[in-house]
Amino acid sequence: MARILVGCEFSGIVRDAFRARGHDAWSCDLLLSEGDPRWHLQADIFTMLDRGWDLFIFHWPCTRLANSGVRWLYGGKGTTPDIDRWQAMEDDANNFRLLLDAPIARVCGENPIPHRYARELMGDYSQVVQPWMFGHPETKATCLWLKNLPLIKPTNIVTGRQPRVHYESPGPDRWKRRSRTLPGIAAAMAEQWSNP
Repeated sequence: MARILVGCEFSGIVRDAFRARGHDAWSCDLLLSEGDPRWHLQADIFTMLDRGWDLFIFHWPCTRLANSGVRWLYGGKGTTPDIDRWQAMEDDANNFRLLLDAPIARVCGENPIPHRYARELMGDYSQVVQPWMFGHPETKATCLWLKNLPLIKPTNIVTGRQPRVHYESPGPDRWKRRSRTLPGIAAAMAEQWSNP
């Protein structure tokens, strides 16, 4: 049984996939858990890194890092940089790197495809996966930065792929719906990364 921390996860989806395989897995987020709160640490992830974890998976917020939002570094139009947004992007990219370099033997950082400015600070990702590789008929390119972990192998390739996440309805919870890890990907992580 491994001790596993899943950072920046309010859904509990990845945590629960590892718990289903008998691991001592915990989620951690500033938000309350949508799942079982008994296995959730409502705290700043940086305060939880030194507790003897064997595996650390984290989903750092992507708003300022993803390729889809690079235009906002220039206020959404034009060529004049928005200094505050650039600083926020650099802070997020540096925090991502700090988590990737956490003193834990095995680490996975997850984020959408980053723009080049963020990637210069975050480093190159190890792998890109898609939901359709794990039983979900949709597209959402997700990058994984891996430390001492093997690449995730597809478990159930399906057809009929739709960009569901891209077409999420506007509203205050849109970011939540877009950020949840799909169960097929979580199950593959738990199955393939369960052994130390």
